[in-house]
Amino acid sequence: MSLKYIDFHFPGLDNVGCVFTTRQGGHGTGAYAESNMSFEVGDDEKAVRANRAELRRALGFGVWQELRQVHGQSMHMNLEDDCFDGARLEGDGLGTDRPGHGLVIKTADCQPILLADAAGRHVAALHCGWRGNAVNFPAAGVRDFCAAYGLDPSGIMAVRGPSLGPGRSEFVNFETEWGPGFSSCFNPATRCMDLWSLTREQLIGAGIRSGNIFALDLCTASSAEFFSYRRDKITGRQVGVIWIR
Repeated sequence: MSLKYIDFHFPGLDNVGCVFTTRQGGHGTGAYAESNMSFEVGDDEKAVRANRAELRRALGFGVWQELRQVHGQSMHMNLEDDCFDGARLEGDGLGTDRPGHGLVIKTADCQPILLADAAGRHVAALHCGWRGNAVNFPAAGVRDFCAAYGLDPSGIMAVRGPSLGPGRSEFVNFETEWGPGFSSCFNPATRCMDLWSLTREQLIGAGIRSGNIFALDLCTASSAEFFSYRRDKITGRQVGVIWIR
């Protein structure tokens, strides 16, 4: 059964591929049905490999690169190793200037944020859960990406993929987990954070132009089309992937 994914195209960058997978159309069963892409959640490894192989074949990139995501701020640039059989390094951000290297972010409510420079010669991928927002990782990731390749953030384009939406991101301990500095994105009536707006603010704060920030406003917890940890606890992971063709 063919994997189902969402193509995104940065304006004017035909040489940059950008895709967000769903949970539909793969080889997994049970809680991990159908297109789980992570070895780290308890799924059958043969099913995960089959899903990864089908995705890489469909998209056409050669090298699969991912990290063991830890809700931190570490970025890794120009890695050489293929991580098709699983991540070895810890971190939450990847960057490359090498064609054919697919940068993979695994999510099940967290935000996959994919970046490209205006010429399409450099790309990056960030994994941002709420803890990443709390320490402003979107901005730190953009700064590290730009510093590594000598880029101006005003020329960076960003897209945020499917993730936990404003109506489902409840934080009953807002005062201790976030604090007053984030009150503009918190709705006290519903106890929900608007993480989508917060990420946009943080990317703008890093110097990205507002018109260069794009978003797929699809809530993972609200749709059976996606894996959602908040909804299901035991579940798989979809991925956001960006690569230079």
